[in-house]
Amino acid sequence: MKTVKICLNSIDKVKAFVNDVTKFNTDFDLVSGRYVIDAKSIMGIFSLDLSKAIDLNIHDDDSIDEILETLAPYIVE
Repeated sequence: MKTVKICLNSIDKVKAFVNDVTKFNTDFDLVSGRYVIDAKSIMGIFSLDLSKAIDLNIHDDDSIDEILETLAPYIVE
């Protein structure tokens, strides 16, 4: 598992992010405080505080490089 910080500060970014993560056959979790949400759930993402960076847990070790390359526009650190 790998954890990165991402920023989803607009509706268009959230839509694009969900489209990007659904391309992969792996589990993604967004963690904000005590809330853990499936990153493929657009409704779940909108229930989070999107004004600050969110932790994204990627539960895949095989194609991590490809995933990070695809998600590069959202990663803040």
